[in-house]
Amino acid sequence: MRARRITIRGMTLYLHDLKKAALAPLEPVHPGHVGIYLCGATVQGSPHIGHLRSAVAFDTLIRWLRRNGTQVTYIRNITDIDDKILAKSAEAGVQWWAWASRFEREFADAYATLGVVPPTFEPRATAHIPDQIALVERLIERGHAYADGQGNVYFDVHSQEDYGSLTRQKLDDMRSTEDDAQIDADVEAGKRDSRDFALWKAAKPSEPATASWDSPWGRGRPGWHLECSAMSKRYLGEEFDIHGGGIDLRFPHHENEQAQSHGAGWGFARMWVHNAWVTIKGEKMAKSVGNVLSVDALTQQAPALAVRWALSTVHYRSALEWGPDTLPAAQAASEKFITFALKSAEAAGEATVEELQLGEKDLPEGFVNALNDDLNVAGALAVIYEHLKVGNQALASGDTEAIRREHVLVRSMLDLLGVDPLSDQWKATTRGETGATTGTNGSGSNGAMDALDNLVTGILNERAQARADKDWTRADQLRDTLTEAGITVEDGKDGATWHLAAD
Repeated sequence: MRARRITIRGMTLYLHDLKKAALAPLEPVHPGHVGIYLCGATVQGSPHIGHLRSAVAFDTLIRWLRRNGTQVTYIRNITDIDDKILAKSAEAGVQWWAWASRFEREFADAYATLGVVPPTFEPRATAHIPDQIALVERLIERGHAYADGQGNVYFDVHSQEDYGSLTRQKLDDMRSTEDDAQIDADVEAGKRDSRDFALWKAAKPSEPATASWDSPWGRGRPGWHLECSAMSKRYLGEEFDIHGGGIDLRFPHHENEQAQSHGAGWGFARMWVHNAWVTIKGEKMAKSVGNVLSVDALTQQAPALAVRWALSTVHYRSALEWGPDTLPAAQAASEKFITFALKSAEAAGEATVEELQLGEKDLPEGFVNALNDDLNVAGALAVIYEHLKVGNQALASGDTEAIRREHVLVRSMLDLLGVDPLSDQWKATTRGETGATTGTNGSGSNGAMDALDNLVTGILNERAQARADKDWTRADQLRDTLTEAGITVEDGKDGATWHLAAD
């Protein structure tokens, strides 16, 4: 039976498939439904924007599929047990499970701060130990795995004919198939071949007893790769549509996932979609390098919407080089749309959520074609800017019908990138009301911005009184004071609004 492709306005949705090393049509296992498994956080430390790159990139894909009537089951795992978590928690003198739970909450807060659509389900590795043990037993039965008699179990890479096919490597050219951070002498000792990888690791006397589980091979815990094969099978079935993650996971993690799943006799992922890194001076953002930028720190420097804008408006397969101008440029761009959304809403009425759910038939053709072309956000943004220009021209001429049309179009397109300034996610920070005066501070709910909002609101209330008293000189002086401080004031029928001036 020929697979049915995802088509939007007659155009097939194409994504870059790592295994094919080319654009390929999305042809779901089940017509009208797409199953996505995204490698989520290893909760060993606080989240930085390098971690959030995958979540934001796949957020656009999920929004696009759902907007056009496709049912999406989106699974994003949490790795809450591994060597790094055990090592770091021990250094801190904290129980490993408490350490993992702390950073799991931090990741959840970061996703929410940036408006990332939550997954359908977010399974933890430690909650699926029976599934992982069952998979190891299946691999042993099928001749793809072996136990060393010391509590460890390994995958025999020579037993899987297509090992290396995902990343197009030859086994003879490989030194190891383990991540460097996962290699230790105890695990290596029982391997028949140094390129075999661990499926189950024997418990160590130096590790907490709570970090191991009973198994047919003795107390131990799963290897790093095992959880994703087991959990994707449980929630998406033996074959599903898209497996995603950062490009750093291609090898050995995703190669080993595929080997396990194929060894078990499962079709596993039809497409492999990977996002590029966030880099600083050309180097991957990573804790080990010491160049990380936390979400909390960045949202103290600029509105969370600006951080989301910076992550959303670069193609997912392009490296995002983060420099001193990245956030200011993103904030300046987002401010243009905040201003238009507020002015157009005031002039022609704010659109309802239902009105903003424009799909394939009503969105501009260029925008639809851009997103169907491997989520080409640059092309999509070009269309959004065209409509921003038309909308501003309509505002200048007072054409209410055109203002309303462009208000809906612009916000509907921005919503697909997760940056509609008047959405439920952002409206509290782009248009917070204080009596007759509206403060549009555009930032998160941090203390500094709350204080600024109070100060500006006080000045605007004083200015409103001066205008009521027809003391125009005083009113102008107060406005000039705010302008010199980098705050733009705009008068409307419901009072004055303010926002931080774009650079």
